[in-house]
Amino acid sequence: MKKSLAAAGAATALLLAAAGCGLGTTDTPTAVGRAPELAPDQKVSIVFESYNFGQAGAWTDTFNELIDEFQKTHPNITVTAQKPQGNSSNPATDTIPSLQSQLTAGKPPDVAQLGFSDLDFAVNQLGAAPLDDLVGKDEVQRNFDGSRHPYAPTARALGDWNGKTYGVPFVFSTPTLYVNQDLFAAAGLDPARPPATWDEVQQAALAVKEHTGKDGAYVDCMTKASKDWCFQALVRSNGGRVIAQDRSSLSFAEAPAVEAVQSMQNMVRSGAMPNRTQMQAVDAFARGELGMILESSATQGNFLKGAAGKWRLGAAPMPGFQGKPTVPTNSGAALFVFSHSPEKQRASWELMKFLTSEQAYTKIASKIGYLPLRTGLVDDPNGLKSWADKNPYLKPNLTQLANMEPWVSMPGPNYLQIRDGMMEAVESSVFQGADAATALRAKQAEVSKLLPGGGR
Repeated sequence: MKKSLAAAGAATALLLAAAGCGLGTTDTPTAVGRAPELAPDQKVSIVFESYNFGQAGAWTDTFNELIDEFQKTHPNITVTAQKPQGNSSNPATDTIPSLQSQLTAGKPPDVAQLGFSDLDFAVNQLGAAPLDDLVGKDEVQRNFDGSRHPYAPTARALGDWNGKTYGVPFVFSTPTLYVNQDLFAAAGLDPARPPATWDEVQQAALAVKEHTGKDGAYVDCMTKASKDWCFQALVRSNGGRVIAQDRSSLSFAEAPAVEAVQSMQNMVRSGAMPNRTQMQAVDAFARGELGMILESSATQGNFLKGAAGKWRLGAAPMPGFQGKPTVPTNSGAALFVFSHSPEKQRASWELMKFLTSEQAYTKIASKIGYLPLRTGLVDDPNGLKSWADKNPYLKPNLTQLANMEPWVSMPGPNYLQIRDGMMEAVESSVFQGADAATALRAKQAEVSKLLPGGGR
């Protein structure tokens, strides 16, 4: 496994180095012409690459079902669905190396699902097509408006860059605190009143551990594997940022970020948070062996399956720091077009419209647990109302949409090294006992050199 991981890391480094040299990339956002409408009998084949097809269970099953439905309603368009090239246990980590490799070979997928942290790189290095140019700004906005239920206002612009829409926001969550209500009750805690601050989380976690012998809480924001979407929420909730608003300098070594890391480090030192990997913690919670976990709602289906008939699952908004407003960020991904063929571009747009339709979100939300970005569906008797009425786990996500801020992508061709370097320093502090201020300061000085212009 170590050899495989090393090989994967080397491959990624080579591909990103190639990106830095301009191989298969663009220095400026790609300009494209208008893709004409398809004739009714015009046959087109496209490739859709998504990490959902590399994840067993509800993810792959649901998206295969959606592709089948699309092809029945669009018999002239054939879709080949594929997972990113690579062998990572989490296919989402293979998306950029896979796309870069195919772009270099001149055969990219026509539509690709990429994380929001890849936005800068997708637009400025990989040449994602601006949808406003491809199909027209009015058409893009009509899709967001929908036939009955529009996108949530805070979701519409997550795939925008410099005033143009490049990616259609597809699936995401805000950080949700999942609770094992049986462990709470056994510890003498009220399951109906989950913790609202991190101090309360620590106290509740220690109570669970003392009274049940199970682990207390896990915050899935503090490892390289978790990426930085949730870490950004922690830092913003403590009044800081990981990167300056003008994107010219990094700020994850400043006091608000250091304090946020120290609070999580203290949870590990106190025994409130177990020293586990991301996947170990997710699996432990699903088995009923962990009192709380801060997670994406993408894991909700697995948690419900693990809890069925064994323990009761609860959910609450992301906790905050005492006296400060909580600022959740979003996880997830958007859909981008990389085809240079006008007919494939138009067919790709038709697929993107379908995958972000009311019909699609009804399935994506109810079968996987992702937040339906067309939020009006939850009040629609013909949409998600009956499911939402029986699903209390949806409410925290909907509540947090109002004050959600975007998951900010790092700039330049070396953005992955910047992001991953930051998270390595966070992980070494929280789980390996490194001094948080020293580790973050050293890593910020190191990776700042990778910013465009060397961070100057």
